[in-house]
Amino acid sequence: MSSSPVSASVPAQPYGRPPLRTVQVLGGGGAAAGSSAHVRSLTTGLAARGVRVTVCASVEAEGEYDFTGAGAQFAPDAVSALRAACAGADVVHAHGVRAGMRAALALRGHRVPLVVSWHGDGPAAAGALGRLSRILERQVARAAAVVLGASSDQVDLARLRGARDARLAPVAVPAAGTDADAGKVRAELGAVERPLLIAVGSLVPHRGYSVLLDAAREWRTLEPLPLLVIAGEGPLRAELSRRIEAEGLPVRLLGRRRDAAQLLAAADVAVLPSRWEERALLAQEALRVGVPLVATAVGGVPELVGEGAALVPDGDARALGSAVAGLLADPDRRAALAAAGRAQAATWPSEDDTVAQVLSVYDELMERRR
Repeated sequence: MSSSPVSASVPAQPYGRPPLRTVQVLGGGGAAAGSSAHVRSLTTGLAARGVRVTVCASVEAEGEYDFTGAGAQFAPDAVSALRAACAGADVVHAHGVRAGMRAALALRGHRVPLVVSWHGDGPAAAGALGRLSRILERQVARAAAVVLGASSDQVDLARLRGARDARLAPVAVPAAGTDADAGKVRAELGAVERPLLIAVGSLVPHRGYSVLLDAAREWRTLEPLPLLVIAGEGPLRAELSRRIEAEGLPVRLLGRRRDAAQLLAAADVAVLPSRWEERALLAQEALRVGVPLVATAVGGVPELVGEGAALVPDGDARALGSAVAGLLADPDRRAALAAAGRAQAATWPSEDDTVAQVLSVYDELMERRR
């Protein structure tokens, strides 16, 4: 992943003052890709400014995102390691509500400010699980000195849960490389003379893949027949595979792919059918490279994409299928949407902007302590 240039507007560590020590806490072994990519980017920028960064995460996340290569010390997410790292920090920054709860527990007895970014947690479930989630959110919101929300609805939720200080802080992640040969990619997938549709994300219920397969039933009547590929892995794989085979759907499950960005760049249309999202990686990457996107109007998606994507209601397979089919039949509409997506992406904060905002929050908290 690329690193960001150091912003001239953010001064280096003041002369004679010890380097700021920060701990970045990710959730347990299943930390979201977006959070991990953000922490990797944040680590690169903070380390370039002289900040000492420790990342507490799973060994798997370290293996994939190489936080040490970005300039951090790595600590496994065991309770003892987390407590030791937090005890020696000036600021602890947790990414996600669950990570926030773990950090808050690790900080008991220490006067170290806690920053929590709510950029990967969906709405609370119904019933007892939902009540437990709301209790967890309240505890984390009240324990945090500052809550940073990736979208306006996250900021509103944090305030509702009792946050003393909640601020909008859109998360920027590195642009992925997309220099692969699109023709070669399409040939590999079996979409040389047919439209290629792509969805990317773990195979879990909130991604909305059951609705996406419902929509794919309608595409069987299109000529040429489009191919939908889904890059991701998860507990729903067997269920989705059975449906694809039983219903004869034009869908391939690719499993987890490290070249998802290259696959996306070769596609005709990207599809985001999620029941809930904030700053979805697929949406960001699709708009950046100019791939027309059809997405559900949930969470922070409308705020993120603006006029740069076709939005449909959550759970409406017919609307989703019609939006995709309409784009495939209208090259001019696809081109216009691609241009609008690039224009929208140009308005997003850069990685450097994100690092500068986070560092200003840290500096503010240090001034309060002094």
